[in-house]
Amino acid sequence: MRLQPLAGAEQAFAVPLDGDLEATGEALGLGLSLAELEKVRDHFRDEGRVPTDVELQAIDQAWSEHCCYKSSRPVLEETVFGLDVPRKVAVREDAGIMEFDNDHYYAVGLESHNHPSALDPYGGAATGIGGILRDVVCMGAQPIALVDPLFFGELDIPRSELPDGVKHPRYLMGGVVAGIRDYGNRVGIPTVAGQVAFHPAYTGNPLVNVGCIGIMPKSELIHSRAGGAGDIYILAGGRTGRDGIHGVTFASRELEAGSESDIGAVQLGDPITKEPLMHLCLELNRAGLLTGMKDLGGGGLSCVVGELALDGGCGARVDLERVPLKQPGMAPWEIWVSESQERM
Repeated sequence: MRLQPLAGAEQAFAVPLDGDLEATGEALGLGLSLAELEKVRDHFRDEGRVPTDVELQAIDQAWSEHCCYKSSRPVLEETVFGLDVPRKVAVREDAGIMEFDNDHYYAVGLESHNHPSALDPYGGAATGIGGILRDVVCMGAQPIALVDPLFFGELDIPRSELPDGVKHPRYLMGGVVAGIRDYGNRVGIPTVAGQVAFHPAYTGNPLVNVGCIGIMPKSELIHSRAGGAGDIYILAGGRTGRDGIHGVTFASRELEAGSESDIGAVQLGDPITKEPLMHLCLELNRAGLLTGMKDLGGGGLSCVVGELALDGGCGARVDLERVPLKQPGMAPWEIWVSESQERM
């Protein structure tokens, strides 16, 4: 793979796609298939230019199963999105919105954090809670309760029967429950319901679902899109680091014996930063200072900036050098796709 430095851009490169595409994808850590890489190559050929590493990394995030639901989207279109549900207010956003009474909406969201929890059960489950809290907050709702349906392999399986690289279900369950408990306690949101089930099918990959319910006055509903041209992006919350890089591409792959090397794709939670961040966002919204709001989860800035702008019918300019960092020397593409937690 040949990298061509970009004039006037530090640590940013043009990446010619005229050679072995699979080798290029592997060298960049991309999760794109050969067919997808060929589509990317053909697109930039039609544009008459060479893509940058930042662009390729962004496409890699956007085309991951985690972000665009390549396999499940057709099923969702035929089933969930086609339902005629009374009192439905908003779908296809970060959380669903339903009418509660004449004056209030309630928000509900559910997500899974399976792969991260299989590698780091405490951290993976904790950041799952952090993510679902942000999903509810960015609709303008105050989180009031959490739920946690959990599925693990059988607890009495002998260690000698575990597949290579798989942690024992008993260890995973203990770490997951502790991560959910501790994060929820530190942000002051109780877990009010849950489920725990055991089956051999979950031995290699636990199913860690976390959900959140929030409530809001109808006047405080805000959407996950920009208001239009002229709006200003404001990044708030924790600093951006190398934790969680390629998190969505990792979450879109099957776990295998060598997956432990992907531990860097697991995000680091910080509930002490999250708690005041939630209050800040809700207060700004109540004051009428926001036209849209979205949390930084899978794909980091690369996904959030694009989604806000696209749904608002415009483009965006982002100065990556102004992003507060955890450590110096991060490359532009790392800043662009980092999934560091506690950011809105």
